[in-house]
Amino acid sequence: MSAGPFAGLLVLDLTRVLAGPHAALMMVELGARVIKIEPPEGDDARRYGPFVTGENGVAKSGYFMSINRGKESIALDLKKSEDRKILEALLMRADVLIENYRGCTMEKLGYGWESLKDKYPRLIYAAVSGFGHTGPYAARPAYDMVVQAMGGIMSLTGHPGGPPTRVGTSIGDLTAALFGTVGIASALYDREKTGRGQKVDVGMLDCQVAILENAIARYVATGDVPGPLGTRHPSIAPFAAFKTKDDYIVIAAGNDALFARMSKVLGREEWPRDPRFATNPARIEHLDALHSEMESALTGRTAKEWLRRLEAEGVPCAPINNIADVMADPQVLARNMIVTADDPDLGPVRMQGNPIKLSVYDDLSSRPAAPELDGDRSKILKELGLASD
Repeated sequence: MSAGPFAGLLVLDLTRVLAGPHAALMMVELGARVIKIEPPEGDDARRYGPFVTGENGVAKSGYFMSINRGKESIALDLKKSEDRKILEALLMRADVLIENYRGCTMEKLGYGWESLKDKYPRLIYAAVSGFGHTGPYAARPAYDMVVQAMGGIMSLTGHPGGPPTRVGTSIGDLTAALFGTVGIASALYDREKTGRGQKVDVGMLDCQVAILENAIARYVATGDVPGPLGTRHPSIAPFAAFKTKDDYIVIAAGNDALFARMSKVLGREEWPRDPRFATNPARIEHLDALHSEMESALTGRTAKEWLRRLEAEGVPCAPINNIADVMADPQVLARNMIVTADDPDLGPVRMQGNPIKLSVYDDLSSRPAAPELDGDRSKILKELGLASD
């Protein structure tokens, strides 16, 4: 990738697995050149499934490819002096360094922020870790599941009385990646004004707390500890999944006007005049009765029929798509949210696109492939004026 607002920036990606690599992927998507610096054995994610197998029998991690496309790779052992010299030569040219080791790991290698900030005064040093670089948990390791559990999100997910439930995507890693990207962009903007680099310190647990929004507000307001609600919204009704004749659909009538429209579609025009349902607070108070009456009405038609009627009246609603449905959805495809990366062994591999659409840059339907481990060593060393073994 080269066309984008970050074109001309060099990012060193010393990350592995998901949170850090995804932040670096967003830098690729926004035009930066990203060099992935891997240990000699490679990023752990290269060995995570699912694997895509080409006609030639070569199998590669679809997981790794989807978050490392468009990057370059060089393998460095930072305990060896010759490889440390390569990293330091790259740091002389770099705008951003992203790492996602636990706190103090980079310091032990001699590449923590305090060691680098004076030598490379314009460097943006972005650290994405489980718990950030301060506080009593700073040195602890973490994975997505760990911060989902500690950050409260698992306590809100699932159905009342059910077991703890992980959110179905790696929201702990991905929110940290996105907040990390925002932090990097903010630091780069600050550097344009001041000329100075700085450290961006993003903790995955912090990010989970930052997205608790309504749950924290409810606890502060009432003193009650929020729990899982299934598909229900805690303070808006109707705002949930409902069973129809053949399948579930989502209806989100977020105000009284939408509730009246929905009631008309369902053939229950008296509901807005019913004291139990006339206002949103009343609907929340009588939620079980409302849901029971809605599902009684909805069982008369199929999901597709109800969706067509509700959409015609402007009532927010949706089918509950599986992943195959999502990847075939005309809106998703129209927004170029399924792209291909052309791998030399596998051919075109479909994967998620970039949701950030910028009016002056094209959002191409294809992307460069993920790099082979150490696949760009010769080119990188040549640029640095260093001999290749």
